[in-house]
Amino acid sequence: MRSIDDSYYVDPDGWSELGTLLVSGVCKLKELYLHGNNYIGNEGLDVLSNGLRGIGSSLTVLNLSDNSIGNEGLLAVVEALQTCTCTGLEELDLYHNHFSSAVVGLGSLSDWLQNSPMNLKYLGLENCRISDEGLHALAEGAANHCKKLDLEGNESITSTGLSYLSNAIRSDSCRVEDLDLRGIPIADDEMEVLGQGLVGNQSLTSLHLVDIDNGMTVTSSGWIAFSRALCDTSSVNSTYLSNHTICDICIEDAVEAIPHQSISLYLQLNGQHPQYAARCKILMKHPHLDMTPLLHWGLKCLPLAVAWFERSKPCTTLTIYDEDPDLRRRILEESDKAFESRELTAMYEFVRGMPMEVMKSRGGLALAATYDKKIARIEEENKIALEQRDRKIEQLEEEIMRLRGL
Repeated sequence: MRSIDDSYYVDPDGWSELGTLLVSGVCKLKELYLHGNNYIGNEGLDVLSNGLRGIGSSLTVLNLSDNSIGNEGLLAVVEALQTCTCTGLEELDLYHNHFSSAVVGLGSLSDWLQNSPMNLKYLGLENCRISDEGLHALAEGAANHCKKLDLEGNESITSTGLSYLSNAIRSDSCRVEDLDLRGIPIADDEMEVLGQGLVGNQSLTSLHLVDIDNGMTVTSSGWIAFSRALCDTSSVNSTYLSNHTICDICIEDAVEAIPHQSISLYLQLNGQHPQYAARCKILMKHPHLDMTPLLHWGLKCLPLAVAWFERSKPCTTLTIYDEDPDLRRRILEESDKAFESRELTAMYEFVRGMPMEVMKSRGGLALAATYDKKIARIEEENKIALEQRDRKIEQLEEEIMRLRGL
């Protein structure tokens, strides 16, 4: 048997029969749906606890939504999951239950997620009346062990609760790729808190927010704070540490969903060219790359700087598009010659900053000689270009004089 789907009220006799079937272990279910039973009750939870042991590792989907489960019920569900070997569980649906006072239960769920060898693809907690304290208890386990986290409709959550979630998704161990926060009131404070969580995050790609007409009151201040999370221009290092993974912010029914234009650009860059996103942002926002901080590490950083420019060169040819792939535009309006000039300027500053070290190093001398040749070549090309320009000006002036004499 692949699945049991019982979305109607189950009486005590029904729970008894279901318990007998599950405990027997003869049906290795993959999916168990017990949603919409209004109140699962103690007997139902006992059946579930014993039955999960019989199902074992074959179970991939467990749906207990809309069962009026509270703190005690959630604790019982987690205990059942802990005592069974449901290592194959991928989806856990608990939406439309009553977790307003389930801080302990949500903390137990978080602990189970962190101590269990499996990782959920989906954790559904939509419309569960979760409070800030409840989100605090849940956040770490949910962020580190779920790919999609659905918190839609938990209207009691404020910027305080989101700050706990923000700390969790900022962690290097965060696995959340899709975060649904629709139905949670979002204003400038909440937007800034979410932005703080994105800095350094390397997993989140999609963020769902409520539409502007139904609870989203973000001003330019909030959007600027969020934009800073995607590209902090205060320094090259800050730009590098910005978020380069999120590529989709879904705002329902909003005519101008993302009014801050730079955010759209950064999202497109993250989504269409993730391997070049950080380098492109650095080149876009830092025309002059200061080599001074690297001088502390000596010549061993020079080859790394050279390699960085080589790997960044494709950024000058990359394009992005809005909706129509045929209508592409370049990310950087910079010619190959301008990019090479930027690279030479940076290398010149590096060599000039430690001339004695360069003179002592055979590799440094070779590199300096190479860049001397490049600089000489560019200077010669510029000289020729200036001479050609001057000749054209002279020819134009002569033609003007000739025409005036007619």
